[in-house]
Amino acid sequence: MYTVVERELELKLVLSPERSIPVPARLTYRTDDPYAVHIAFHISSDTPVNWTFARELLVEGVFRPCGHGDVRIWPTKVEGRSVILMALSSPDGDALLEAPSAQVSAWLERTLRVVPPGSETEQLGIDDGLAELLAPTSGRVGSDELWLRDPWPSDESRPEEGA
Repeated sequence: MYTVVERELELKLVLSPERSIPVPARLTYRTDDPYAVHIAFHISSDTPVNWTFARELLVEGVFRPCGHGDVRIWPTKVEGRSVILMALSSPDGDALLEAPSAQVSAWLERTLRVVPPGSETEQLGIDDGLAELLAPTSGRVGSDELWLRDPWPSDESRPEEGA
């Protein structure tokens, strides 16, 4: 079972310096995908537009410009309000979105309390899975023993006939 941290909020799709339109969105963080954040933009279509990128990128973007390529994030002020700008690029087009800094930061803090930075791999259970795979088995031939056996004995190991 995993934990989900969600936040509904209204972003603004920036069309020009003078014009933007509201875009309802949902921020989602899941402990079964601990390195990622998911944003679903509810635009006028049957299904939302989903973006997934590194939580670390969003955390850094709250404080300073970061990102390259498809996702770039930076903090700024618009009309005296602290906001986070997200520039998203895809083959379908580009978008510049404005998010309220306080709401995004509060949501990020909740995700960081659920899974502190540096503990993400613990959520994946990789160490437990490896330990289970590498654990010795009792009552059966161990996996190491199987690998050490030669399934095709070479000709040299057979005694020669008539010798």
